[in-house]
Amino acid sequence: MPQSISDQKAIDWKATFSAMQYVPRFFREIRQSSRLYFNTNLIAILVNAFTPILTLWVGKLLIDEIIHQAQSGSPEFNRIWLYVGFELGLALLSDWIGRLITLTDGLMGDLYSNDSSVKIIRKTKALEISQLEDSEFYDKLEMARMQTNSRVGLMSNTLSQIQDLIVIGSLVAGLVYFEPILIGILILSIIPSFINEMRFSSSRYSIARSWTAERRELDYLRYIGANDTTAKEVKLFGLVDFIVNRFSKLANEYYKINKSLAIRRSWYGALFNLLGVLSYYGAYILIIIRAVSGVITIGDLTFLSGSFNRLRGNLNASFSRLTRISESALYLKDYFDFIDFEPPVPQEKPLPMPDTLISGFEFKDVHFSYPGSEQPVLQGVSFHLRAGEKMAFVGENGAGKTTLIKLLLRFYEPTAGEILLDGTNINRYDKAQYQEFFGVIFQDFIRYEFTVKENIAVGHIDRLLEMDAIREAADRSLASEVVGELPGGYDQQLGKRFFRGVDLSGGQWQKIALARAYMKDAQVMILDEPTSALDARAEYEAFQRFINLTKGRTSIIISHRFSTVRMADRILVLQDGRILELGTHEELLANQKLYAELFSLQAEGYQ
Repeated sequence: MPQSISDQKAIDWKATFSAMQYVPRFFREIRQSSRLYFNTNLIAILVNAFTPILTLWVGKLLIDEIIHQAQSGSPEFNRIWLYVGFELGLALLSDWIGRLITLTDGLMGDLYSNDSSVKIIRKTKALEISQLEDSEFYDKLEMARMQTNSRVGLMSNTLSQIQDLIVIGSLVAGLVYFEPILIGILILSIIPSFINEMRFSSSRYSIARSWTAERRELDYLRYIGANDTTAKEVKLFGLVDFIVNRFSKLANEYYKINKSLAIRRSWYGALFNLLGVLSYYGAYILIIIRAVSGVITIGDLTFLSGSFNRLRGNLNASFSRLTRISESALYLKDYFDFIDFEPPVPQEKPLPMPDTLISGFEFKDVHFSYPGSEQPVLQGVSFHLRAGEKMAFVGENGAGKTTLIKLLLRFYEPTAGEILLDGTNINRYDKAQYQEFFGVIFQDFIRYEFTVKENIAVGHIDRLLEMDAIREAADRSLASEVVGELPGGYDQQLGKRFFRGVDLSGGQWQKIALARAYMKDAQVMILDEPTSALDARAEYEAFQRFINLTKGRTSIIISHRFSTVRMADRILVLQDGRILELGTHEELLANQKLYAELFSLQAEGYQ
């Protein structure tokens, strides 16, 4: 775990400025989100950028005119009122344009935030399950996902920077015309602060990047410490102090690192600001001497002091904003690195999926270990799942049952060996089309806090509006019994997160989840412990229906209850990643091996 700033991998200036190459692409994305707002904002910025120098110039003319008329014997006010009118008009124009810029900034930010979030979600779909389960890759996803607000801030800062650069250019032109030496003094007052800001912005990014995993842990501790889902166990097991202590320890370490950086930044900032203030007043003294000596007029004095003061403020803001832009650009790099990531492209052109299974699936000497682990999960697994057959996977926890499903679904590739579909390696098929072949309900299915009909339609979301299909799926899974007890029926909001939401029992949720499998009407059905929360009678009835409703279809069942497992045509028994037995219920009982032992133990529990 990171302990100090010196432990962090430093992000040098070269890397910081290199990240700026992503800014043009970033603005192309913003413009695609809303061309109207983007173009309006840009035009408004260009117009508003010239109002400061024009206001100062009109102010100079007004003061000189006032002094001139005051010294004349018969003052005339026509020109004075004209200048006042100009100044008033510029003030109103600047305010209106500023409000337009703020409005379009906010609207563009909202639209881009939405679009970039959609891109991240869609990109996540293209990733492998193995990548999403890898902690290092997940950190990249987290960096891309967490910095949405930072990217919106980058947009506003960059647009403001464009305006400030134009303002600075016009003010510099005015100073060069009257007093070029002021530019040198200005540079002396600003550059050290800019260097200081750049130095510390790269340090902040280094800390944020290296602490991604720890910040995820902090978010997780916040979640389990204050959440209705975890509240029962947290209270029952007295975990509050444990969670608080763990959170406090990690949060304090992160705080200490940021505190050290903040203190040093404040000290250096104060030192360089002192240099800037002294430089500013040196310039101010020079302007006063020039005015007293008669070299410049009082109007010129007003113009120069105002220009210098505003220019210094704009430069300070611009340099400070530039450091924020460069820091945000580093996060922008993380975002585009994630968006640009491409999964491996098949070397051969994918084969079209068959309309129906002919011979079925065959595992041939399949070995597998999870990435980063040397412990084998599967060792030389070989068997044939025939087309139209219902096979059950049985074994103690950790035997490799769910891993077989993950390999069959191509969430992972075998370490060795191959899996065939009708004699062809399954990696020859387009993955998305191949996975459409399956209807699956996992033991850790998601309890979507949607309406009932949306929860069921998740199994085939394109059929969300087909209420007849949703009702039929609910009838098949026994979920219609659950729906009948809900006040809102199929439109009932589920979960306590949203208004008028109703939570369900574990068994009720499982019936809703089972309905999803029937919605897809897939060629191959897989049920991975989907009924563990049902009572024995409800589970038996659910599996009896499943067996009857999937006649002629290939199915895989994983269950620890042998009363349902025995319904399968054949039963595959796994032990320590190897196939120990394979046969019918009667054949395995006759073998007097692990299956018979487990069956007897479970049968005794019901006597």
